[in-house]
Amino acid sequence: MVLERELKKRKLKKAPFALSLKEYPQTLNEITKGRRGITPALSLKIDRALELEEGTMLVLQAYYEIEKEKLKLENEARPNLSLLRSALFWDTDIEKINWSKQFRAVIKRVFERGNEDEKNEMIRFYGIEKVEEVI
Repeated sequence: MVLERELKKRKLKKAPFALSLKEYPQTLNEITKGRRGITPALSLKIDRALELEEGTMLVLQAYYEIEKEKLKLENEARPNLSLLRSALFWDTDIEKINWSKQFRAVIKRVFERGNEDEKNEMIRFYGIEKVEEVI
């Protein structure tokens, strides 16, 4: 996204810019859409072409990768979904709940409408202190 903004700011089109770097336009498009990472070699080419400090794009790529990993780890940390009825979360996709950021809403809902197994799973997952703090 940073690269895309930089190209727009400089009024450069992606395809001609990619060709000027001797890269395929599809490669640059995949990078700007976040579906592909920047290699060190391509980072140097982009940095030079845009007159950025050497390594700028590679550092930004590293930060992007770190954020993706953090999000992945957050999403992996979730309660045992086999113990929760999907009817409790009828208004959302249970697979897309961010269990760490939305803990208050989740705990409230389970304790308002859930059965004992579901409540016990919230206590196991979040800990009794956090559950008591919310309810």
